[in-house]
Amino acid sequence: MTTNSAELAARPRPIIVVLGPSGFQIAQRIKALLTGADIAVLRGRFEIADQKLGETRFFDETKSFIAKTFAAGHPIIGVCAAGILVRSVAPELSDKTTEPPVIAVADDGSAVVPILGGHHGGNDMARKIATELAVTPAITTAGDLRIGLALDAPPDDWILANPHDAKAVTAEILAGEPVSIEGALPWLSRENLNIDPNAKLKFVETYQARAPKPGELIYHPKRIVIGVGSDRGCPPDEMRALVMGALADFGLAEEAVSCVVSLDKKADETAIHGLASRLGVEARFLKAREINAVRDLIPNPSEVVEREVGVPGVAEGAALAVTGARKLAVEKIKSKRATCAIAIAPEIVIPSQIGRARGQLFVVGIGPGTAAWRSAEAVALLSEASDWVGYGLYLDLIQDLKSNAHVEHRFDLGAEELRVRHALALASEGRTVALVCSGDAGIYAMATLVFEVMAVETPGHAISDGARRVEITVAPGISAIQAAAARIGAPIGHDFCCISLSDLLTPWSYIEKRLHAAADGDFVVGFYNPRSMRRRDQIVKAMMILGTARPPDTPVVIASELGRPGERLHFTTMADFDAEAVDMLSIVIVGASSTKAHQTGDGRSWIYTPRGYAAKREAAE
Repeated sequence: MTTNSAELAARPRPIIVVLGPSGFQIAQRIKALLTGADIAVLRGRFEIADQKLGETRFFDETKSFIAKTFAAGHPIIGVCAAGILVRSVAPELSDKTTEPPVIAVADDGSAVVPILGGHHGGNDMARKIATELAVTPAITTAGDLRIGLALDAPPDDWILANPHDAKAVTAEILAGEPVSIEGALPWLSRENLNIDPNAKLKFVETYQARAPKPGELIYHPKRIVIGVGSDRGCPPDEMRALVMGALADFGLAEEAVSCVVSLDKKADETAIHGLASRLGVEARFLKAREINAVRDLIPNPSEVVEREVGVPGVAEGAALAVTGARKLAVEKIKSKRATCAIAIAPEIVIPSQIGRARGQLFVVGIGPGTAAWRSAEAVALLSEASDWVGYGLYLDLIQDLKSNAHVEHRFDLGAEELRVRHALALASEGRTVALVCSGDAGIYAMATLVFEVMAVETPGHAISDGARRVEITVAPGISAIQAAAARIGAPIGHDFCCISLSDLLTPWSYIEKRLHAAADGDFVVGFYNPRSMRRRDQIVKAMMILGTARPPDTPVVIASELGRPGERLHFTTMADFDAEAVDMLSIVIVGASSTKAHQTGDGRSWIYTPRGYAAKREAAE
């Protein structure tokens, strides 16, 4: 089953940190235990061949990697000394109610020590690992030791309504006080509890809103499903007010809400996603056939709605279809532009097993090639995505970020539209997809084509309705011209332009007009796609046009394979420019008439284009 982005955000994958070869076998055993876990190894510490490492992530500096991973909410299992983990996460410690588990495991498997997050799954995770390694976990949490569980950390899909009371109740139970249980709490171990139906301490299971009495802990199971419908563009505040009012009026606990559901035609409605965000749950979307399977149970069918969207009731039908209930707890209620209905499931509702999420498409610029030039946003989105789509060479450049959770979809050079359509099709299934671009996603890259394809209405070329409803994020990257400029100084410190010399999609007559305009305007010019195996003469023609307005000593730089092992920088001038030094992996920067060359004391040559500060200084004098 594909993990969607909402689930990834709510439950970041565990990261198993390995500092040396001696701990790798233990890390592999732990990985097999923990769903979705990734192994991250310290680069340079392993003498064994890369293929023996399997699909792993790499990091270069231990403390910063652990600190960033912890701050991002990932549970950390360090196959290393506990002290390394403590010193690494210490600067990030702030709120124990939100911090993820941190567990130290000896690299020979002889010890398992939960350091942080014991009440947030850390102790359970430590027990699981210790059982695999046949050792006793070093758990020190009093409630876990004496009662067998942390009362303020119920299992997933259960919420403790009054966590602030858990410490006091735990203390009384540890002092020998009996407790009563109201409702079904199947996860609660009764072996270490003194059960008395008349006890003043009480554990309560309910999906209803209820103020706790002294000594009570109220646990809400995620059994409530809210079905919603809306007019196109319904104001988010209107839907939130309708639903929150319904929960309050019918005495239902918002903590017991599992998800918000609707018809897939509503997958891009801002109001629905705003409601889900307010409740802290997922929005899931059903196909018409899934709702029509319960059409006979819908208490308030509408012929008008069925004509418009193909089902007799969106809110009521979706809530019934998801829960399997025969009757709604709250039948359809309406505001001016929104509807909602509420159903109670007989068991916990798992959102990931319902319909689909709204698909997400991340159009990610990874920079010219080196990991050092990737943005934090690009790294985060690539890690979150379930699927990577891109030209094979670009995917090769991000293999250090790949984990078993990522599915690659590789395409040949030139298959740009196929890549975009494939990425949109995957996202339309509810997946979280990264469309990978080199450089910046919006500069001679895939972002423009994404929107162009989405706008196509021509029969035979139009994309599906689901693909039109995906959520799109464009993540910028360091462009080739920025990278080249940084390598050689500051040639684009004043007005500049970029021109692609590829006439495969743009007629050469158009390109010539832009070249003449750039020459007349005395812009610094960055040439993208300057030359290929088939296109040999365009760069020669372009340099001739610029040469009509530039002196022969105008600086020119040819930058190739930036950020990669084969990086090359070639300094020359308009007069000495040799097109044979340019290939398809090059970018050419031609200075303006004001661009200057400068050599520093270490003998290195730099290029810069003055912006006018000299004139400002002269005026000040």
